[in-house]
Amino acid sequence: MRKKKVLFIGGSLNQTTIAHAIAQHLEDSYSCWFTPYYCDGLLRRLSKHGLAEFTSLGGSMRAMTLEYIRDNGLRLDDGGNEHDYDLVVTTSDLIVQKNIRNKKIVLVQEGMTDPENFMYYLVKSLRLPRYLASTSATGLSDAYDAFCVASEGYRNLFIKKGAKPHKLKVTGIPNFDNAKQYLNNNYPHQGYVFVATSDARETLKYDNRKKFLQRVVEIAGNRQLIFKLHPNERVARATNEIQSIAPDAMICTQGNTNHMIANCEVLITQYSSCAYVGVALGREVYSYFDIEELRRLLPMQNGGRSAYNIAKVCRREMESRSQKTYKTRAFSQWRNMNPIRPLFAYNEDNHRYSG
Repeated sequence: MRKKKVLFIGGSLNQTTIAHAIAQHLEDSYSCWFTPYYCDGLLRRLSKHGLAEFTSLGGSMRAMTLEYIRDNGLRLDDGGNEHDYDLVVTTSDLIVQKNIRNKKIVLVQEGMTDPENFMYYLVKSLRLPRYLASTSATGLSDAYDAFCVASEGYRNLFIKKGAKPHKLKVTGIPNFDNAKQYLNNNYPHQGYVFVATSDARETLKYDNRKKFLQRVVEIAGNRQLIFKLHPNERVARATNEIQSIAPDAMICTQGNTNHMIANCEVLITQYSSCAYVGVALGREVYSYFDIEELRRLLPMQNGGRSAYNIAKVCRREMESRSQKTYKTRAFSQWRNMNPIRPLFAYNEDNHRYSG
């Protein structure tokens, strides 16, 4: 009997480690394969010309994912074309790749989602590509069979955005479900103000970095300042900016961010999901997001059982329905989300557009 195969689609290192944690609860029964994030059509052409280096499609994030896959001895199927997969586990539906649209899909929340700004409402109302709204459009594809989310707060948020309630499973999410474990660490510093910056500018978002740094210095007062730069940031630029305003600050590009948060007195973030670690540990937290909202959305702290919970959802989905039924439904979902649908006639028999 053929061993069923599961494709895990990574992205950032956070997304890839989430995928790996889930796979560890499935590899006893299924053949697990991994790929960095990938795309089709125009985006693929852009990425080939180096125009997507600031995203998980290229640059340092893709390189770190490939390194992680190699270092951990995981099976690599770059682009997911080597096998006929029975299930796809992805941490983003901003792009639903062509070769997985006829597969069963489990979507897993990767972390914090961006606020619903003007672009979010534009994308939703005009059915523009979801990636234009960044992670605020997470869950809007409806191309998945199940969507595993961090908490009841996030379940309510995604329902409010339009996700179907019966598809949402509150499982918790790996990397954010056991903050207490980070208290046991060997990071040498204690009692400082820790700042986790974001790659807003690198991902074409507005960021008044000078104003942010001035506010950081104001909050810190006479306490030691330690910065941890986002791995996707331009290090030289960010370092020069920090040194011009906080010349005595320590600036890090490596190290365990969670351990740094565990040992700090105050955590200052911009758009980073690591704010949840600070909230869960009871630290004084500053963020571009409303702190009370972060408390409502806080990922469930279940002692690290989220990967197991998600794996159970994956097993149920693999064993639940026939592939043929799913194929018809998946193509229909994709058609309904396609912004150019009214211009074409769709043939249900061969799953093609004509016009």
